[in-house]
Amino acid sequence: MAIEIKNINKSFKHDELSVLEDINLNIDDGKFVCLLGPSGCGKTTLLRLIAGLDKPSSGEIIADGEIVKGPSGDRAVIFQQYSLFPWLTVLDNVMFGLNISGKASKEENLKTAERYLERVGLIEFKDNYPHELSGGMKQRVAIIRSLLKHTPILLMDEPFSALDMQNRHKLQEQLIGVWERFDNTIVFVTHDVDEAVFLADEIVIMSRNPGKIKKVVNVDLPRIRKRESPEFIKLVNEVVEELDVWD
Repeated sequence: MAIEIKNINKSFKHDELSVLEDINLNIDDGKFVCLLGPSGCGKTTLLRLIAGLDKPSSGEIIADGEIVKGPSGDRAVIFQQYSLFPWLTVLDNVMFGLNISGKASKEENLKTAERYLERVGLIEFKDNYPHELSGGMKQRVAIIRSLLKHTPILLMDEPFSALDMQNRHKLQEQLIGVWERFDNTIVFVTHDVDEAVFLADEIVIMSRNPGKIKKVVNVDLPRIRKRESPEFIKLVNEVVEELDVWD
């Protein structure tokens, strides 16, 4: 079991504001799980608790057999906003995590970095510095850098929300490719039903005020999923029906 969430409650303002209530969830090793729900349902709070960035008011979270008491190098977090090293080029930013891991030669890391930059349309900017890129381009570079770190557990908070649809779809496909190759466990926060159905093995639907788990939907569609297929559209509609934004 990669992650065990047991009887989690979270409140703010001296317990006056309840954000999460009675959250119980098991996430198996190598699974891709999406937390889906309306704004304010506690998705990001739950992700921060798993990451060890915040502490629950009660209950416990176990990651890879150890109680989460703080951040860990085994749990990488990717938020909506990203930071790049301004003194490094695009290529060096992407290669940074690869070189630190020491799992491959620098020549192999170079080929890997250039391949991913090519796939997201940034290869011609590989020698540019972050200040020379648009906001969307910086996001793509930061996402690729994070994906290539290959930590056992990857926690992602709406990382593609600010991108245009074409680049969002490309990065969703790249994320699936990295996940299938390296067998990460991924917990991915989104409010986009289409994105959740495209990515997830399981969709955890949350209700708001305070956040609770309303339903867990198993997604058994074959990958790579076709958004235009009747099966995909049917499941999207079923999830939308469960996702009551007025809860």
